[in-house]
Amino acid sequence: MSDTDLAADAVARQLSGVRRLGVAFSGGVDSSVLLALAARALGRDRVVAVLGVSPSLAADERTAAHAVAGQIGVPLIEVTTHEGDRPEYRANGPDRCFHCKQELFTRIDATVAVEHDLDAIAYGENADDVRRTDRPGALAAAAHGVLTPLATAGLAKADVRRIAHELALPCADKPAAPCLASRIPHFSPVLPGKLSQVERAEAALRRLGFADLRVRHHGEVARLELPPADLPRAAAEPLRSRIHQAVTAAGFRYVALDLAGIQSGAFTHAAIQGYGQ
Repeated sequence: MSDTDLAADAVARQLSGVRRLGVAFSGGVDSSVLLALAARALGRDRVVAVLGVSPSLAADERTAAHAVAGQIGVPLIEVTTHEGDRPEYRANGPDRCFHCKQELFTRIDATVAVEHDLDAIAYGENADDVRRTDRPGALAAAAHGVLTPLATAGLAKADVRRIAHELALPCADKPAAPCLASRIPHFSPVLPGKLSQVERAEAALRRLGFADLRVRHHGEVARLELPPADLPRAAAEPLRSRIHQAVTAAGFRYVALDLAGIQSGAFTHAAIQGYGQ
């Protein structure tokens, strides 16, 4: 049996007894593989993808999510979330993701689950995610009884990417794309204007050919994180000037290139270590 066949069987066992399933969907590789395997296990007519839409979701990510769900052949339902109305979310402590996911799953339970007759919700946590300490959103998922078929089946990130390739999903090699709020240092308020600046700067840099990047928001300073292999060309002409122009056009005054490269979860890891001290 192929990796996909084995994974499909494992996910099908996790979904045994589920009549209609909603998958909290982002268009990333984890939720896309989960959606495809769930559709295979239950049938496309018994699964819906649910995309939370708010200022923290980049327009490019929204478009890509629709494209992936369309290829899988599962309907995508958008639900508007209002995490920005929650003071705890705006305060941007290390638990920000908890309040974001709490808002998402509350909205799904109150609207989508009822309107689409869903008896279970799942999301794309994988076995590697379970071991991470910088994912407070997982606590909200657990509080709402959200299923984690990939993690429960023991599928790690490498397994998920391999399956995505076997399924020919367009997101198979897609870099991780955390929400825009993750670009703002903890305890600096999450505000729509900041999210818009980050989105515009990152979209402009992708048009310049950078696929994997983060623009961290430090007030007037944008700190640009790129894979180490991209640093030399970013610092050399003609891209250096184009990067500066693109990022300042998004509303930043200064542009800094971080020599450490991309640092996933750096804000949250540092904040967790010092939280409450």
